[in-house]
Amino acid sequence: MTCHAFVFARGGSKGLPGKNTRLLLGKPLIQYSVEVALQTFGIDKVFVSTDDYDIAKVARSIGAIVIERPADLAQDDSSEWEAWKHAISWVIKMHGHFDQFVSLPATSPLRHAKDVESALHRKSIISADICIAITPSSRSPYFNMVQKVSNNLIELVIKPSNYIYRRQESPKVFDITTVVYVADVDFIMKSNSLFDGTVTFIEVPKHRSIDIDDIHDFNFAESILNSALNEDG
Repeated sequence: MTCHAFVFARGGSKGLPGKNTRLLLGKPLIQYSVEVALQTFGIDKVFVSTDDYDIAKVARSIGAIVIERPADLAQDDSSEWEAWKHAISWVIKMHGHFDQFVSLPATSPLRHAKDVESALHRKSIISADICIAITPSSRSPYFNMVQKVSNNLIELVIKPSNYIYRRQESPKVFDITTVVYVADVDFIMKSNSLFDGTVTFIEVPKHRSIDIDDIHDFNFAESILNSALNEDG
């Protein structure tokens, strides 16, 4: 079974301009995802889909194959799923058919190769179309998330049948992370979203689940990496 990894990295980030090539402890952000892909057992080739010259230059320098991402798939409102389909079609045309697709977004630099290997293993033993990574949520729609019902009133997003007085009593909920996605190529090409099929999961700790969107996320990731280096030292 052939398995390829993909890193999707646009050049036009508004939350943090130049995000994907911004240096995080001396390395471009995108390098973390490419390096994990190269370290992961079971991945055959690593591709970077981008519309940006600088991102492409970094990607090639660290061993990835670059896919030129069309401008219409590199906008703020562009569909990530359609970018996945474009990348798969390009790889099939240029490198031949493959079976398993792995997406490792550049915005999750704290993942480990073992997270990716766990997702690959989970996908192989569970009869599901896709495996994603989740992490325990800090907030719960059953307890402390509300919505406006008028200009002056609010209510719980989800109203439990019995009133919940403590967070610990509410159903356990999780956030979807950008740590890893593993899917059958055929499923992606025939579907429009990940929940069009059966979805399995791996659970990852919060400190490896950071998704960098702005400078605050970036600084937090840098702090965690610095702490890890100090502990190793």
